[in-house]
Amino acid sequence: QVTPVESGGRSVQSGGSLRLSCAASGFSYSSYCMGWFRQAPGQKREGVAGINSDGRTVYADSVKGRFTVSQGNGENTLYLQMNSLKPEDTAMYYCAAGPKGLCLSFTRGNGYGMDYWGKGTLVNISS
Repeated sequence: QVTPVESGGRSVQSGGSLRLSCAASGFSYSSYCMGWFRQAPGQKREGVAGINSDGRTVYADSVKGRFTVSQGNGENTLYLQMNSLKPEDTAMYYCAAGPKGLCLSFTRGNGYGMDYWGKGTLVNISS
């Protein structure tokens, strides 16, 4: 059983930076999509940034140029570097993994079809 575990969320001021980490022990897919979703109170879950097993990345328009998704050695660790944070980035951030094809629609969906989800890490940006 693969259970991603997120960390790194906390409260920071607007304009600051955070780095989220996700450790997905037991994850050994050779072809996959991994990424970060977020959900703010009262809002739908949205895809923020994803990366597939070819290393191709995809970003929501709202975070392009500010967020960077990357993988650690061994490909079972995922990171999200978040710079120039804004109050509207406040949300619970979830790490998820699933079939490679889901990266094609990553930012248009809410993660339906992703097989593995973490419990989330809370990011709060104050103005």
